[in-house]
Amino acid sequence: MKRYKEPHFQERIAAAVSARTEVLERLRTKVPVVRAVTPDQAERRLAKEAAARQKRQAALLVAKEQKAAKRAQANEMAAAKAAKQKPELSEAERKSARDARYLARKNRLSS
Repeated sequence: MKRYKEPHFQERIAAAVSARTEVLERLRTKVPVVRAVTPDQAERRLAKEAAARQKRQAALLVAKEQKAAKRAQANEMAAAKAAKQKPELSEAERKSARDARYLARKNRLSS
């Protein structure tokens, strides 16, 4: 009984090339299927594309409006934060406030 002889690399390449050419020849000989497109099918396709285009435009418009609303809200929050900040005190005002705190502390400790 003969042992199995593994094919060499060149033999495997040749077998793959011949198989590929056979498959390509079978595909070339097939008759292509041509679907006839009726006018109402084309009209439906165009209507579907127009509806999809309008939907995309509406979504884009909504996104722009949301972005503008977020920006306006951020501006309002920044303005509110700026209004909440204490005004900058002058040197004399800071000194008088410090003296008042010192005097209050001194009165608490002495009593």
